[in-house]
Amino acid sequence: MLENVVKDKYERPILSLRITITNRCNENCIYCHHDGMVSSKNEMTPDELYTISKIAKKIGVRKIRLSGGDPLVRKDIVEIVEKIASLDFKDISLTTNGVLLEKYAQGLKDAGLDRVNVSLDTLNRDTYKFVTNKDYLEKAKAGILKAVEVGLYPVKINMVIMKDINTDEIKDMFYFCKEHGIILQLIELIESENCDDDKFNAEYHYSLDSIENKLADIADNVRERKFMQGRKKYYINDGEIEIVRPVDNSKFCANCSRLRITPDGKIKPCLLRNDNLVELISHVRNGESEEQLEEIFMNGINKREPYNT
Repeated sequence: MLENVVKDKYERPILSLRITITNRCNENCIYCHHDGMVSSKNEMTPDELYTISKIAKKIGVRKIRLSGGDPLVRKDIVEIVEKIASLDFKDISLTTNGVLLEKYAQGLKDAGLDRVNVSLDTLNRDTYKFVTNKDYLEKAKAGILKAVEVGLYPVKINMVIMKDINTDEIKDMFYFCKEHGIILQLIELIESENCDDDKFNAEYHYSLDSIENKLADIADNVRERKFMQGRKKYYINDGEIEIVRPVDNSKFCANCSRLRITPDGKIKPCLLRNDNLVELISHVRNGESEEQLEEIFMNGINKREPYNT
């Protein structure tokens, strides 16, 4: 039952909010496009993020995800999580590259973080350096294992599959995940207007069709996640793999239940569009009432429409 949950005009429930709390990062991945960089001095404060999350909770949002950049470059990340967790969401998660996760995992767990997704495309040091332009593989692995140790469950690894880079490493990553009780998410490269360089996608895009067909043949069980755009999860010999397809399709849009906040504090109704953003943070900083802020949220929700039909 989805009681007390706001729906957009297409009857899609707004169940989760993804907040980009920084676009600073300690890596420089080859597929990452730094869109609209925000100075650290202008990043949303813990109190502002609390206020935004409080309004989201009022309209029925159940889950919060913090992302970046890398959220862990913010020295106040534990305080941010603690404030948001005080609002008693069903689930609070965070996406990171894992480099600083060993340092922060216990503090984040104690503050109320439920789980983490870690972006890790390879277990090969040379490939890692090529993809991230850094030599932090061992730090990332240590962070992942620390997250498992402290109980940030489930830990998920996001592995972007790139032609001629890591397509032959999926099996190794699966066994690594299986050994440590981690869920592996295989991610297909996507294109959107946020990406101003289509040459990369053209050169490195790798369809997951053949991989998914193989998984379907050998899986002990398959489950589809309704409010996660119909993603399929494959259970194989006590391991778990989820396929994350490109989002520019009608099935993704029909099942989209997420609203987003950009690093400069705007409501982003659609992942694939930047022409319908709704200003939010200036209203928070001006001390407007919760009722006024709720109206701004509703304005953002009312701007939601399927990008693909």
